[in-house]
Amino acid sequence: MNADCYLITGGTGYLGRALIRQAGHRGLKVAATFHTQPQSLTSDVGWYHLDLREPAAVMSLIHEVQPSVIIHTAFRQYDPDLMAVTGEGAGYVAEAAARVGARLIHISSDVIFDGEKVGAYTEEDPPNPITDYGRAKARAEALVQRYHPAAAIVRTSLIYGFEPIDRHSAFALAIARGERSERLFRDELRCPVFVEDLATALLDLAQSDYRGVINFAGAETLSRYEWGRLLAQAHGLDPDRIVGGFSAESPTPRPRNCALDISRARHLGYRLRGVHEVLRALGRLTERV
Repeated sequence: MNADCYLITGGTGYLGRALIRQAGHRGLKVAATFHTQPQSLTSDVGWYHLDLREPAAVMSLIHEVQPSVIIHTAFRQYDPDLMAVTGEGAGYVAEAAARVGARLIHISSDVIFDGEKVGAYTEEDPPNPITDYGRAKARAEALVQRYHPAAAIVRTSLIYGFEPIDRHSAFALAIARGERSERLFRDELRCPVFVEDLATALLDLAQSDYRGVINFAGAETLSRYEWGRLLAQAHGLDPDRIVGGFSAESPTPRPRNCALDISRARHLGYRLRGVHEVLRALGRLTERV
């Protein structure tokens, strides 16, 4: 085994890129995978093409790299191969990781729930997805637990950042600039997490022996509407340009309450800040909206 090699699947994704940056700052040796984008981010990373729909390819790559740690961030959210990539593909990664004895950190999601709970979801709450993406993520969790019981399964929320800006924030800001006319839901609750906080926590978690589910989300529960207003103000835009709506207006079912309880993560020493705290620290916010 390559004792100091971290393999990051989905290395060209938003979280993957943050993990690569931070791993580099820590002096870690990094290998990363991509599927449709070229390996053009940085030359000090070993880049590998990987199709998660092909179990033999997954096994071959992980045997070749022999990583000590795998952080599995790769997924598909909307395309026809959603279940094959996001669900079944996670099982192939877990099985291969177990065979080479690699520490596995699997990234899951808050949308594995139906959103009907009063209060925040804890690690003990069982998945009950109502969307195709949620079902794929729930399937992934079950396969990871089956093939790699020592893995850590990280449930997280909306991931945001500014250098570069993430797609969720960019969408809200486009509304604030009048470039889009969509509404942001007042009744859809999430715990947005700053990408740098999440990457730090994941790399620290990789060094621990924690196994099972853990929630890594922002410390503040906000509706999509509230979050959009904060982002608008933080970027010098008029928050009143953000128009609120309700999830009942959506043509497809959506979980309304996806709040995650991060008490366990806090108890273990992980620092996951709320949106207000992050924006103030970045000098982007001086008061609540």
